[in-house]
Amino acid sequence: MTASVAVPLWLFLILCLLAAWAAGVLLLAPGMRWFFRRRINAVIQELNTRLKIELPSFKLTRREVLIDRLFHDPALQAAAEAQAKEGGEPLLEVRRRIDRYAREIVPSFNAYLYFRVGYWLAKSTARALYRVRLGYADEAGLAAVDPKSTVVFVMNHRSNMDYVLVAFLAAEQVALSYAVGEWARIWGLQALIRSMGAYFVRRNSGDPLYRLVLSRYVAMATEAGVPQALFPEGGLTVDGALRPPKFGLLDYMVKNFRAGGARDLVFIPVGLNYDRVLEDRSQLLKLEAQRRRRGMPGAVLTTLTFAGRNAGQMLTGRWHRFGYACVNFGSPLSMRAWARERNVDFAALDEVARKEEVAALGRRLMQAIGDVVPVVPVALVAQVFRRDPERALSELEIKSAAFRLLRDWEARGAHIYVPRHDQDYAIGVGLRMLTLRRIVDEEDGLFRAVPENLPVLAYYANSVAHFAGGVAQALPLAQAAPEASAA
Repeated sequence: MTASVAVPLWLFLILCLLAAWAAGVLLLAPGMRWFFRRRINAVIQELNTRLKIELPSFKLTRREVLIDRLFHDPALQAAAEAQAKEGGEPLLEVRRRIDRYAREIVPSFNAYLYFRVGYWLAKSTARALYRVRLGYADEAGLAAVDPKSTVVFVMNHRSNMDYVLVAFLAAEQVALSYAVGEWARIWGLQALIRSMGAYFVRRNSGDPLYRLVLSRYVAMATEAGVPQALFPEGGLTVDGALRPPKFGLLDYMVKNFRAGGARDLVFIPVGLNYDRVLEDRSQLLKLEAQRRRRGMPGAVLTTLTFAGRNAGQMLTGRWHRFGYACVNFGSPLSMRAWARERNVDFAALDEVARKEEVAALGRRLMQAIGDVVPVVPVALVAQVFRRDPERALSELEIKSAAFRLLRDWEARGAHIYVPRHDQDYAIGVGLRMLTLRRIVDEEDGLFRAVPENLPVLAYYANSVAHFAGGVAQALPLAQAAPEASAA
């Protein structure tokens, strides 16, 4: 019984690894799951008492359960059988595609990550880069929204910072679910985005089966009361102006809506604007018909160069935040009221009639979004130079023209963000930002738009062009300044 047993070193190492694995699976893993589940449940209990719109059970359901529920959706199973018969594809293979699409789309919301980690990151990032301001909100209208409603924030899309900014400002009221493009489907980032409740969308997918899976997921989430955020434009603005709406996701949300149902569907228009958009020059490059497309290495290099330059300015004390970022929340639009006003039942319409109604709704929402896009200092001053870009103006002339614009736009109901409630200071901030970026040049007390940066000037003027009655043409960036490709 006391004799020694000799084993080879490799076998001893294998035994040690197996012992460590057993200890982790049987002892550590259950303890860790218990610890994090307790923390998550505590966060959920706190949120359900603090949030105006409570977390729906659908959002807290385990991802595997949601995938299984989506996979077994009767409409999807019927579509799988029909496609197998028509296309001669094995039914098992069609169902595998449905399962693959469902796993690609369905998120895995984690309340602790969203409200403890994600909120802190969003707040820190937004405040580090911008002076973040909530400009206007229809507080009476927002307070009147039934907490049991499905709330959808619809907003203009100027920057990828939009996700961060709105999630941060809305986090005291609601946990938002975004549709995110395929650009974010990279290792590490993909899991983080899913845990924040976002779902991935393939843009312009030509597979009807994929579109049906996406449609059923969006419909399920909407019917279950999941708060969502939607960019009706479908992508970032290229020239700075508001884009015509796309109707895919909007159609998925309203196609089964009934005014007499248990839950209302409420759209809240949100307007965003920035003194500086990080992607402005990169977006303007898309207007060049003959531009050479950059691959992933080029995009990464450009982003690193941009970050490195700003890091260097921070270290030398020459860095400034990118001006003001402002968000406005407009008056909610109830689908119950909309359907009764237009005497329409979306669920009873055929596809052609429904798409016409969805198009009318999309145009109404884009108008509401445009009405609450904030006028920020850079956009205001850019409009002054846009009128006559070749003319040299004194500071007094710039301020006089800007004051006239302010009076005109206020009379039209525009929401103008005036920092420190000082119009003179606001105009000075906008002029300083344009001068620092060499979009406007100063010589002998006169300011003139830099010719090679006219496209960038037009980009910022276009953000409020719907108040001014026209869109400035963004010229090719062939002779752009050295930072032309900066993200």
